[in-house]
Amino acid sequence: MMVSASIERELSAETFPIRHGVFVAVVGPSGAGKDTVIGYAKALFADETQLEFVRRVITRPSDTASEDHDTLADAAFAEAEADGAFAISWEAHGLRYGLPADVDWSVTNGHVAVANVSRAIIPALRERYANLAVVEITASPEVLAERLAMRGRESRGEVLARLARSANMSLSGPGVTSIDNSGPREVAGERFAEVLRKAMAFSDMSGLI
Repeated sequence: MMVSASIERELSAETFPIRHGVFVAVVGPSGAGKDTVIGYAKALFADETQLEFVRRVITRPSDTASEDHDTLADAAFAEAEADGAFAISWEAHGLRYGLPADVDWSVTNGHVAVANVSRAIIPALRERYANLAVVEITASPEVLAERLAMRGRESRGEVLARLARSANMSLSGPGVTSIDNSGPREVAGERFAEVLRKAMAFSDMSGLI
């Protein structure tokens, strides 16, 4: 649910980076299966109130073939962004993406927020959240190519361009976990679940300090 700009105003500059909870940033190339791995964990931890799986706002209609998200037209997205409705927003592949501002409140209150984000905003997330875990979901080039082709959203040339971009990207810095999702989703899903368990344990300890 989107909230007003009052959250951003009440969180003054002195509040950042936000502490107590943990933000888990899930990144990786298209076709790696980020939504699949997140969905596995979401079902596994369905009764875990400390975990929040963030629903993104995207300037793309929602359909059964893509993630469950909220949709805004370009103009409405820009208006919401100007009003402070997003904790963070970015642009990728001609689309705009935003995470609702109440994510900040969740982390402030010791929750673990999980979101599918762009690698490009990792530096901004490091500045915003004191406790950031980055999970990179990967897959072999052959698997990526097959999955992208099955989606049918892009031409062969566009698929090849995506694969070339992902091959040249690498993550560095603290708190980065890489998970290969080339095989059964349960294997990658359980590895991701372990990251979330550690994040919740860390959040519990942080709240006692």
